[in-house]
Amino acid sequence: MATIFSKIINGEIPSHKIAETDDYYAFLDINPLAMGHTLVVPKREVDYIFDLDDEYLAAMTVFAKRVAKAVKEAIPCKKIGVAVIGLEVPHAHIHLVPMQQESDIHFGKEKLNPTQEELAKVAELIRQAYR
Repeated sequence: MATIFSKIINGEIPSHKIAETDDYYAFLDINPLAMGHTLVVPKREVDYIFDLDDEYLAAMTVFAKRVAKAVKEAIPCKKIGVAVIGLEVPHAHIHLVPMQQESDIHFGKEKLNPTQEELAKVAELIRQAYR
């Protein structure tokens, strides 16, 4: 059975796409820790990120770096925090979270609940910054 991320990648569930390659997909988290919180996922359905082969994982990290640079350009912040947790969805993913302080990437805090319009505006700003 396909994961929710595979359904997003395949267009079965709508998303606010930031960038896509043949192997990877980046989209906004709909319940972000901070506006601009982006998920980077491999198109291969693998549960644990460290089960990806070395070359594929390295290329995913480079893709995430490009996305993170776009997020930082589009969203005022000090840095982009990076987290790999992977307990909620059995599909490897990297969280990219705009941060002003370390507590901005605390996953136990209450998440934001932006409107679809707010997410669409943020996604467009990041897409414009993506190179």
